[in-house]
Amino acid sequence: MNGRVLVADDDAAMLALVATAMERLGFSVCRAEDGNELLQALASSGPFDLFVTDISMPWMTGLQVAHSARAAGLMTPVIVMTALPIDAVEVNTLGGHVVLLRKPFGLTQLVSAVHHLLRLHHAA
Repeated sequence: MNGRVLVADDDAAMLALVATAMERLGFSVCRAEDGNELLQALASSGPFDLFVTDISMPWMTGLQVAHSARAAGLMTPVIVMTALPIDAVEVNTLGGHVVLLRKPFGLTQLVSAVHHLLRLHHAA
């Protein structure tokens, strides 16, 4: 695979794990450590082929950033990660091309979600 992925998580270990997995898949990775960095990267460092974000982050949640991106017309596929007991319906309000991964998840689940989203996005 190739392309650009934006990964956001305020947990440094999870950020490193997901970013490394994306790099091993062949993606160029941009990292963000909070909602502000995520929002800034989407606005100024894009376009991205995919973004992967934690929900619970300082300043602005990943879900809030994803909704803002959608409102601005950015339909980039998104993987939303969380350990929170969030209802999938809330994530699905983002519309199409979104996958919810509940922490802890395996790298196989992450890779599967990436393949699924990119296949859907390219077919659209």
